[in-house]
Amino acid sequence: MTIKVGDKLPDATFKTPGEDGPKNLTVSEIFDGKTVVLFAVPGAFTPTCHMNHLPSFQKNAAALKANGVDQIAVVAVNDVFVMDAWAKQTGAGNDIVFLADGSADFTKAIGMELDASGFGMGVRSQRYAMIVKDGVVSALNVEDSPGDATVSTAEAVLELL
Repeated sequence: MTIKVGDKLPDATFKTPGEDGPKNLTVSEIFDGKTVVLFAVPGAFTPTCHMNHLPSFQKNAAALKANGVDQIAVVAVNDVFVMDAWAKQTGAGNDIVFLADGSADFTKAIGMELDASGFGMGVRSQRYAMIVKDGVVSALNVEDSPGDATVSTAEAVLELL
């Protein structure tokens, strides 16, 4: 079942880069009592994700927060070390929480998996952006193609706030 507006996010645990190495971060720790923009990318460092999708949120972080967003998070079916390298390389770690869903547990639980094995990437996430208020999805934009970043950019999310 694919998640939709009005659904509560399922319990899941992500790995996230920490000062002393990887740490666990649960859905409840991220979303409870907050308004969070979560966007998903098929893969860190991949062209659209790296040159378009992530930069849109990095560039618009202040505007999102000025419109009531408490936190911005990006999730990818990558391991925590790749997500840490991506955060450091882009300098986005101060504005965006990088969530590793290495085994695609969260991605599968919300029905957003993408079979990218034709590109040698295996199971990945569809590209989307959602606004989550206190753990409940209040808006969701999913791209038709993983190579597109139009309806899931920060600019598109700002129009929903």
